[in-house]
Amino acid sequence: MSKYHDADLAQMPNLFKALANPHRLQIFMRLASRQVDLSGGSDCDGQICACVGALGRDLSLAPSTVSHHIKVLAQAGLIKMTRRGQMVECQVDPVVVRILADYFLGLVGSEP
Repeated sequence: MSKYHDADLAQMPNLFKALANPHRLQIFMRLASRQVDLSGGSDCDGQICACVGALGRDLSLAPSTVSHHIKVLAQAGLIKMTRRGQMVECQVDPVVVRILADYFLGLVGSEP
């Protein structure tokens, strides 16, 4: 694991804690896998983003609860939020996703 920067490793517990909640994980996966109803989403700098309402659709959660989960994901650095008028658009931070992917690929590729 020496190929990981200390800053990357220090960030891991916060990322895992944010993703440990099933609703936050579902919201994150919707964004990451682009399974968002794009009638409520758009193209943000070449990446799929979605407004808060589209991310919470079909979760059976109050809009305020969805907003809270999105805030936690953003504080952990997993997603970025951009205000466009009255709408808040969210997108996955590709740098953090790459850090997570490299971390897990490093675990799989390492020898015991």
